[in-house]
Amino acid sequence: MARRKRVEGHVNHERWLVSYADFITLLFAFFVVMYSVSTINEDKYRVLSDSMVSAFQTPVSSMEPIQVGQLVRSPQAPPQKINDVSGVARPEMAMELQNNPEQKAVSEESDKSFTQQVLDKAEAEVNTIAEDVEERLGETIEEGIIDIKRNKFWLEVEIKSSLLFPSGSSSLIPESIPLLIELSASFVDLPNRIHIEGFTDDKPINTEVFPSNWELSGARAAAVVRLFERNDIEPSRLAAIGYGEYHPISGNQNEEERAKNRRVVIVVMASIEGRQNERLYEFELLKGTSASSVASP
Repeated sequence: MARRKRVEGHVNHERWLVSYADFITLLFAFFVVMYSVSTINEDKYRVLSDSMVSAFQTPVSSMEPIQVGQLVRSPQAPPQKINDVSGVARPEMAMELQNNPEQKAVSEESDKSFTQQVLDKAEAEVNTIAEDVEERLGETIEEGIIDIKRNKFWLEVEIKSSLLFPSGSSSLIPESIPLLIELSASFVDLPNRIHIEGFTDDKPINTEVFPSNWELSGARAAAVVRLFERNDIEPSRLAAIGYGEYHPISGNQNEEERAKNRRVVIVVMASIEGRQNERLYEFELLKGTSASSVASP
């Protein structure tokens, strides 16, 4: 009887793919775990960094000395007098002088005197600039075209917008250019900062060029700034500010009142003490105090 041949089963030569896939999966999981462990919490790291910097850069100091060892007094060393200021002042003496009412009053009086000197110099500077502007534009001021206001910190030159711009436009009227050129001549040789402020009435505007009164007032202020720049005023001294309709000086009940609100104001700040006066000016604006309310008679 013939022997039946044994049929061998199909050999799968791709079984290695199963092990390879398992290995790749485990490797991927390993890198995910490593990445999650290495991720830094930036907020916690920043807090830790600030704490370390604070601890090492600002050590806690004490006004009281720390005694190390036994205190030894020398009988030859004379006691230091409290009024002896030739040597190094001790913390106790400094505290005593600070708490002395008479010394404190003298210090406050000195501060007030210095502040008054600064204010007097600023006021004198503003008055000098105002006198120059009034001398150059005397006829225009008398006609009421230009209004000048001053106080201790700055000078305001107010010009009605109808004299400078057509309605709804930021292009200067040609007749107004000589007036602005003459005005800029008063400022060209000065170091003072100059803010050009634009204002409108409460009538809304909505055009392709000016979607609102913000853009219109800012563009009008910028037009005056560009003219001043062309007439040799240092650009770093200039600033264009648009206030829109939100700082009226009159009601908007009729056309006459609206015309008063449509204006351009040139603010020349005193240069005493560098930019300190500019901060005073900004502080007055934050308080809502206009120059007209504190103007000198």
